[in-house]
Order: sequence, then C-alpha cells, then structure tokens
Amino acid sequence: QVQLVESGGGLVQPGGSLRLSCAASGSIFSIYAMNWYRQAPGKQRELVASITGSGSPNYADSAKSRFTISRDNAKNAVYLQMNSLTPEDTAVYSCNARITTIQNQRAMVEDYWGQGTQVTVSS
Repeated sequence: QVQLVESGGGLVQPGGSLRLSCAASGSIFSIYAMNWYRQAPGKQRELVASITGSGSPNYADSAKSRFTISRDNAKNAVYLQMNSLTPEDTAVYSCNARITTIQNQRAMVEDYWGQGTQVTVSS
C-alpha cells in the first residue's frame, strides 16, 4: 500500500509564499516522475510542475519564475516552493507520482495521488 500525503497549504496574502510538501510512504521500490497538479473551482485540473527521477524540472507557463519544484529521493518527497502568489493561484494542490512496487514478486508501476491541500490567496 502506497500513500502520498501533502502538507503546507493554507491562506496567504497576495505576494506571499507557501511551501508545499508531499511524502510518499509504503512498500516503494522506486519513484519516477513526481508532479504537482492544481484544480481551481469550476476549472479543469492542470499540471503545475513536474520533476524527473534525476531532478530535471518542468513548469507550466503560469508557474515559471515563481514556483520551484524539488525532490528528496532519500525521503521519497517532493516539494513546491511558491512565491509571488496571486488570487489566481487559489486551488486545491495535489501531488502525483509514478511509483514501482513489488507485488507477488512482480514489479507494478502505477500512478498514485495525494488527497490534496487547499491553497487560498486572498487579502
């Protein structure tokens, strides 16, 4: 059983910063890409940032120059540092990871999701 648990969301004023964390736990053999998604009310879920197993990041245009994704492979964790937040960044942020587990002596690769953490940017 694999679980992803996010933390770090909350209420912040425009121009402020937040750091989201996501830790994976369970019978993990390896983790490939780790991603942060967000979904605002009435909008489709969008990919905000992703990071490969070797640490190469990619960002949505809306996140470039403001957000930084990083990971700690020893802790099976991914982070999202968000700066210069605006009300348009208000959303539920969820982490996602492609994880290999060993089940019945077979390698299984699946996508796992966290439960999400609310980020609200408001004065």
